[in-house]
Parts: sequence; C-alpha cells; structure tokens
Amino acid sequence: MCLLLICISTQPTFAQGFLKAEGQKIVNEKGENVLLRGMGFGGWMVQEGYMLGLNGGGQQFVIREKIKDLIGEDKTRLFYKSWLKNHTRKSDIKAMKDWGFNSVRLPMHFNLYTLPVAQEPVAGQQTWIEQGFAMTDSLLAWCKEYQLYLILDLHAAPGGQGNDLNISDRDPNASSLWDSEANQQKTVALWRKLAERYVNEPWVGAYDIINEPNWGFEDLANDKNGIKEQKNIALRKLMVEITSAIREVDQRHMVIIEGNGWGNNYNGIFPLWDKNMVLSFHKYWAFNDQASVAGMEKARTEQNVPVWLGETGENSNVWFTEAIRLFERNNIGWAWWPLKKLGNNNPLQVRSNPDYDAVLKYWNGAGERPSSAIAEKGLMQLAEDLKTEHNIFHQDVVDAMFRQPFSSETKPFKDHIIQSGSVLAAVDYDLGINGQAYFDLDTADYHVSTQKTTLGNRGRIYRNDGVDISRHIAPEQGYFVSDTEPGEWLQYTINVKEKGRYTLSLNVASADSKGEISVLVNGKKQLENQVVPHTGGMHVFKPLMIKGIQLSEGTQQLKIYINKGGFNFSDLRFGR
Repeated sequence: MCLLLICISTQPTFAQGFLKAEGQKIVNEKGENVLLRGMGFGGWMVQEGYMLGLNGGGQQFVIREKIKDLIGEDKTRLFYKSWLKNHTRKSDIKAMKDWGFNSVRLPMHFNLYTLPVAQEPVAGQQTWIEQGFAMTDSLLAWCKEYQLYLILDLHAAPGGQGNDLNISDRDPNASSLWDSEANQQKTVALWRKLAERYVNEPWVGAYDIINEPNWGFEDLANDKNGIKEQKNIALRKLMVEITSAIREVDQRHMVIIEGNGWGNNYNGIFPLWDKNMVLSFHKYWAFNDQASVAGMEKARTEQNVPVWLGETGENSNVWFTEAIRLFERNNIGWAWWPLKKLGNNNPLQVRSNPDYDAVLKYWNGAGERPSSAIAEKGLMQLAEDLKTEHNIFHQDVVDAMFRQPFSSETKPFKDHIIQSGSVLAAVDYDLGINGQAYFDLDTADYHVSTQKTTLGNRGRIYRNDGVDISRHIAPEQGYFVSDTEPGEWLQYTINVKEKGRYTLSLNVASADSKGEISVLVNGKKQLENQVVPHTGGMHVFKPLMIKGIQLSEGTQQLKIYINKGGFNFSDLRFGR
C-alpha cells in the first residue's frame, strides 16, 4: 500500500500526448498512468453567492441584479469586465504548477459562448459569442506553457441543469435544460463547436459535458434533485447526443460524464456508449473511508472505465489530507473546488475591503443601503483584488493537499528565531497532520455521514486546520487560538539562538481560573498543570509568566498542552 502511494505521488506531471481511457486507467500516449490532480476555477465564469460572502447563496443573474441596483447598468458591465479579466490569469496557472497541480477544471457558463435561446434572432439557430472562446483560448495557452491539462466543464448549461439553482445560474421562472428541446439542442451544438475548436489540442484533457445534473425526472415533487431517480432516461439521452456530436468532429478527447443527484446517481446510465469515457463522482462532507469509494470502485470494475473525483473540497485541511490519501491509494484522480474565493479553505483567498463589507451587510440584511459611490468603490476594489498577487496564499491548504497525505513529518509554519524579546503568535503552530503538528478534537465537517455539522476551525479564518482561531476585537489587530478543550495541544518548531533558561510569557484571556496548561520541550515536560488565571474576560489578554524554561541552542519543538480548556491564547513571548 505504501509503495503504491509513493509511485503515484511521484508520477511525472508533463504531458505525453492526448489523454485517453484505457481500461480502468487514464493514460497518456505512452500508456503511462496519469493521476489528475486539479483545481476547479469556480467563481470565474459562474459566480455563486457564498463565494462572494452572501448569506444563503444566490445565482449569478441575481447577484448581477443586486449590483445593478446599487451602481447602475454601465458600471455593472465595467465590474464584470474587470471580474472576468482579473479572476483567472497566467499567474494563477504558474502558481498551481509550482504547488504541484497538473490539471485545471474550467467551469463554463454557456452565456459567454452563445446567446440564450430566448435571445436568438432566429429560432433554432445558434449565435456564437467570441468572449468565452477567447477566454478559453487564453487559459489553454497558459496551461500549455506550464504543462497542465485543461478539462472543459459545462457548469451552467442553457436553461440550467438542476434544482440546486446557484450551481448552474438557473432562473426557476424560465424553461430549464430538461423542459426545453431548444436548450438541449443548444447544449449539443455548443459541445460540437468546442470539440471542433479544440480537436487538435492535447493539453485539453477531456470534455466534462454536464456538471452536477440534479433533477427529478420521475418524481420532481418528492425528489427534486434526482437522488432517488432510477431511470435517468432524459439525462442519458442528452449525454449520448452530446457525445455523438463531439465524435462527429473529435475522436481523440475523453468524454467525462456525471450522474444525476449532483454527479453520483448512475441508475439507468449504463451501459456506456463510447470507448473513451470517464465517470465523474463528486464528494463533499462525508467520511473518507474505503466504504466511501465502494460505489466508484464498483462502477469502475463493472464498466471497465476510469473514475475521477471531479469536484470536492470546501472543508478543513484534515478532510483534504484524508480524502487525497484515500483517492490516490485507489488510483483515482481529483479536482478540488475552488481555487479562490472570499474564505480561507482554498489555496487563495480573495480579500474583502471596508466598502465591499458595507455592500455585503446591506445584501445580508445587517446594514443600511450604501451610497452608489461606496458600492462602486468596494466592488471595483474587490475585482482588483481577484488578482493572484493580491490574494492571501494559504500555504497550510497546499501543504495539506500535496505533502501531508504522504508524510507525518511537521514543518515550521514560519521561521521562529528565538532570543530574548522574541514574540511567537499562537496561531503560527507547525504545519502537519492532526496529532503531529497539533491536536484538536473537532477537525472537519462530516455531516453527510454523521448528520451533525462540525466546523474544524470554528472561526474559519487565518488557517484551515482543526485549531479554532478568532480575530482580536478592534482596535487590537491579529488572531488568537480560541475554544480550547482538554487534551488539545500546539507544537512550535523554534530555532533558539542561545541556550539557557528563559521566561516564557503566555498572553492569555479567561473568564475564570479553571484552565490549565503544561509546557513540553522536545517531548519532555518542563511545566505541568499551570493554572490559567482569570484575566477579566475572554477578550482581556494578560501575560501568564512562566520562569525557568530550559532551551538548548538550535532547532527544537516547544509544545503547549491544554490540560483544561476554556481560555484563549494569543502569543508567546521569550525573555531572559
């Protein structure tokens, strides 16, 4: 088992011609197994409300109307022009290559490539829009340069393919993909056009023809998302038609299909109708045990076809590490979701700004309507801050995806050079898996399996591990470890300049005197069951002085062990 992990994880990521399905594997033209490690660019062509900080989600067309209401149509067009220009750029692809990714999943909105059916000047004909194709061409050029496969994903099909409205930007008051023959014809025509354009492009890895269909064909009233659907006749029919249209012009690219019920219900879809296909499954908020891939393995074996974890993410680093370890052990490639958004559980975090915060408060019912000038300033700054160089890079997320699935070793989060006067932030504990770099009792969200939502990092800021982190109340800046529980601990790899006895001052806040800590250096206790005093409240931080901590010169591990929790912890200060 360990050998398989090593072999897969060291696989070369450069391309050797077109990818293709060969039995139960994806291979290149040399016949070498290719394990796709990708990221979906959610939020670029298809916005979802939660990615922008809206409570309760929201379709892109609804978001656009909200923006228009604040700043008018002309400025809304300028905002979206900047959004599409800045969200995904060459620098994003370079960063992904540097981190270790070998593929990109592009969620496409049909309306960047063709007119909606209702806007067609001649019914039944297709008007093509160059913007979407040009954006795809640019992305493909960057992927070629940095040797990442590009997987085209129709995320928002004409009319919308499901009742989870945000995913496909669907208007429930208009005809869906499944209610309209014209929408289906446009979908087929779009895929033929895409295949015709990219037929000779080996860096286009595959065509993911319909993202997450979720529709109750037999019982829409009681199964609106198609989870219990047994036949999926309309879904299979349309996917066969799309495949036939692709094969009219392109015999080489893999076709990826997704089941009903957000990609996982393949009832009635088999037998397969093409020899170069891949089955995509999506997985969120469930246990990462072998049983969780049993259905994928069964389909792979029975249909003799590769499977791919086409979309997952939106969880903690602990969950990410577990999932990637599981899937790579089973030779199943993956694409995480998304690369960037407002939020910390992705590699890149888009910064908000005070003016956009005012817009969000208004939209979320927590504030008054901002002026047009404030709204415009906030929105345009948000669009500017989509650029990679303005994003917050979460090294802990990338480390959890590429190193931690295969290593229990810890690494310093920052270079902690310790001498008299040094200050070490409590939130800058080591990088590594739970139980090695830190230990926390609530590490990830498994609510699909447990029916109970747990958060991991309850504050959902700064880092994406299990450790709970909160922000200081203004005017004080920075972060602190919060919601401490008995048995939890934090490890810090430090580099001590001069050996000797140090006074360790822990900046703590507590509403009582029930908390207790121990201090360990290189696994040996130097202080045991020190009471954390009442400081005057959970946001009133005061120093807890601990004398006589013996530190050797050079690199060593300092551990703060929580015997009894209930206090907050901001930083460590070293004195002589």
